[in-house]
Amino acid sequence: MDVQKTTINAIRILSAEAIEAAKSGHPGLPMGCAPIAYTLYQNFLKFNPRDPKWDNRDRFVLSAGHGSMLYYSLLYLYGYGLTKEDIMNFRQLGSKTPGHPEYGHTVGIETTTGPLGQGIANAVGMALAEANLAAKYNRPGFNVVDHYTYALCGDGCLEEGISYEACSFAGTHKLGKLILLYDDNDITIEGDTDVTFKENVGARFAAQNWQVLHVDLVASPDDVNALSAAIAKAKENKEKPSVIICHTRIGYGSPLEGSEKSHGAPLGADNLQKSKEKLGWEYPPFECPDEVFEHCKEAATSGKNAEVHWKKMMIDYENQYPELAEEYRAAMAGEKPDFDLIDGLYEFGKPMATRQTSAQVLNKLAAKMPTLMGGSADLAPSNLSEMKDTEDVKFGHFSPDNFAGRNVHFGIREHAMAAIVNGMQLHGGLQGYCATFFVFSDYCKPAMRLAALMKLPVTYIMTHDSIGVGEDGPTHQPIEQLIMLRSIPGMKVYRPADGKETAAAWVSAMSGNEPTALVLTRQALPQYENSGKDALKGGYVLEDCEGTPDVLLIGTGSEIELCVKAKAALAEKGVNARVVSMPCIEEFEKQTADYKASVLPKEIKARVCVEAGSPYSWYRYAGDNGEIVAMNTFGASAPAGKLFPYFGFTVENVVEKALASIEKSK
Repeated sequence: MDVQKTTINAIRILSAEAIEAAKSGHPGLPMGCAPIAYTLYQNFLKFNPRDPKWDNRDRFVLSAGHGSMLYYSLLYLYGYGLTKEDIMNFRQLGSKTPGHPEYGHTVGIETTTGPLGQGIANAVGMALAEANLAAKYNRPGFNVVDHYTYALCGDGCLEEGISYEACSFAGTHKLGKLILLYDDNDITIEGDTDVTFKENVGARFAAQNWQVLHVDLVASPDDVNALSAAIAKAKENKEKPSVIICHTRIGYGSPLEGSEKSHGAPLGADNLQKSKEKLGWEYPPFECPDEVFEHCKEAATSGKNAEVHWKKMMIDYENQYPELAEEYRAAMAGEKPDFDLIDGLYEFGKPMATRQTSAQVLNKLAAKMPTLMGGSADLAPSNLSEMKDTEDVKFGHFSPDNFAGRNVHFGIREHAMAAIVNGMQLHGGLQGYCATFFVFSDYCKPAMRLAALMKLPVTYIMTHDSIGVGEDGPTHQPIEQLIMLRSIPGMKVYRPADGKETAAAWVSAMSGNEPTALVLTRQALPQYENSGKDALKGGYVLEDCEGTPDVLLIGTGSEIELCVKAKAALAEKGVNARVVSMPCIEEFEKQTADYKASVLPKEIKARVCVEAGSPYSWYRYAGDNGEIVAMNTFGASAPAGKLFPYFGFTVENVVEKALASIEKSK
């Protein structure tokens, strides 16, 4: 038996059989890329399936996530705990083998992929994290952090704009331990790529400062030697990331080889049988010879031995560098400081924009959190998202000359930025954040959605949060973005009203296991005496009245000032009002029913909700008799001080709405 060839064909046939059983899936990529995946896992990837979260393992990302059965076949054969039954239950409810790879669901999956191109950016983030941690913790003779990041992509990934953003970033920053394996089969769902994608991919990557290598798997379909030589050469070049352009045939070995018909549908029973005959596969369905498992076990054993060696080295490292070793351990464990012990975290002496209070909090946190790392999409001076050097702490900027730097210049690459930070967070050892104008959350949203799906505690600093942007006009004034982010399951959206609420928002972001968007103002806001840590509950009574309120004034961010002033104006009319600050609807909804009722008593039907964004978040709180002061149109270009009254954000209008709601509630 040629065990190498048999193992490659096992990957092909297992994938095709599972897809046929599911009557759904993508057989073309697994059959075409089987030799690529085999060569990587058998000869290069450093992994231990018995300790799949080992810190110093190599990372593998299947950016072309539709080829998930390739991944599951590898995890099955290489001993990650998937069973034959798991393979047979591909794409079935509750199975460990869902239609696209899901992080946290299947052991061995490094990131959730499927939306094309994002996996490449995740891999860039992982490579960035490796470079940063290596620069911080490695010492002569002690390569504590020393591994590679591999990603497998297809034509579709490279057609997506995010791949250009991410690869440009990687080349600029000389992330030499990043290796991209490109399945160049010239086919997408609609047919030959000549109709949409005729560029010289190698020239494109060379222009982005990548090493470009080629392997011809059309003329020699299972050329493991050529693949091994290319990967070895890629590993040698530490100054540039490498792309290995693998010329393949989609659906190799099947009657649909080379056709788009093998991309996104089962081969069919007859074609599957013909594929087995062509590949010389004579085993029963979902069966592989023992020799294949024994062969794959050799790679797993090699990885296990590498981990044993690494752990022995770590004992000596701990003896020689005890403080550094403890910091590394705490970083990889995701440990956080006691936020209550950080001096002045909730102290602000004058009116400030919440982007300014955020900057103050960020820098206090960064001084206590060596893991905090991030940056902006070319807007740090406006976002105020940079960690500033002090006498005690030097943050520096991440660059090829200073991989230890913690401030990242992402460039004008919002989509890649958010996905790169996902990769940083997935790698471990870092607490990632990124920043841009709130309106450009539109560009970040696909990666933010995946962060929520994976439960990654990434923080997004989103400034210039409303028509308060002013003269830049409606293109830069977010309206529907708040409801967009609030609609993402598992995403926390904080829109704080002052400094103490901003501090609470940051603490919540640093403490949770989900992504958090901090939606912050450009313009200065007052500091409120009664605000503070109650903002951690998402909503609370900021200002109350004597006795039972006649009306509830509910708001967020800059509009809290209108609510507070409207309360005073209503008091002059003999109307009792309660001001409720609701900086984070998601956190408020987590509170007990009793707490929520204490803040928003059900018997008080008169309510006014005030927010300079879409009204759709507020119908559940306004109720049948409530009023909403919000934006039902796009904004306009004018000074912010004129836009707010123009669109109805005045004390007088809030008072008028309050009286109208009271009248409706009688």
